[in-house]
Amino acid sequence: MLTLRIGLTSILAVFLAGFTGCTHNIPRFGLGGQYEEGKEQFMLGSAGDMDRAVVALERVARENAAYKDSLTLLGRAYYRKARFEDAFAISQRALAVKKDDEIAWLVLGAAQLRLNQDDKGLDAMKGGITLLSKVSMNGYRDFPIWDSRGNIRASIQRTAFFLAKGVEAKQEIFGSLNTLLSRIDDEENYQRRQTPRREKRDN
Repeated sequence: MLTLRIGLTSILAVFLAGFTGCTHNIPRFGLGGQYEEGKEQFMLGSAGDMDRAVVALERVARENAAYKDSLTLLGRAYYRKARFEDAFAISQRALAVKKDDEIAWLVLGAAQLRLNQDDKGLDAMKGGITLLSKVSMNGYRDFPIWDSRGNIRASIQRTAFFLAKGVEAKQEIFGSLNTLLSRIDDEENYQRRQTPRREKRDN
């Protein structure tokens, strides 16, 4: 009997270990589940699966285009996959839902620059960087502490500098924008990891 219990316990342990190790591959259902799957894959950066991110976010967009920042994330995923016409189109939809979405303005402008719509692209990006400079402070995205080391603020200023130089600095604009958006993503990932620790400490 003891041997049987040990055997069953070992089998259960192996099963649970395997289950835990593959939870990221378990399909998620419902609008919220699809959004979280898409965002999770996108926020993993180069380690994420952009195809899975796109599929999940497209499903959300079809069901409810106003769901959180799903359209903006989808635009960024398209842009990351060099689908610039799609990034342009979906960013326009995102701005129709929320006209002061600073990230959507930046993605829209960058996509326009990629499509050689230079004047419109520069205008859109300048508007986006102005909006971002106003809102990127403590409380941004509901995080009480934001960009405490000033890395995002420095990237905002650098991107604004290149935008002021105009089309001649197009490649520098692309590089600076990529750095800026990566730093925003890194900060959000960091803040999400810190939130449970703060809540535990406060309790």
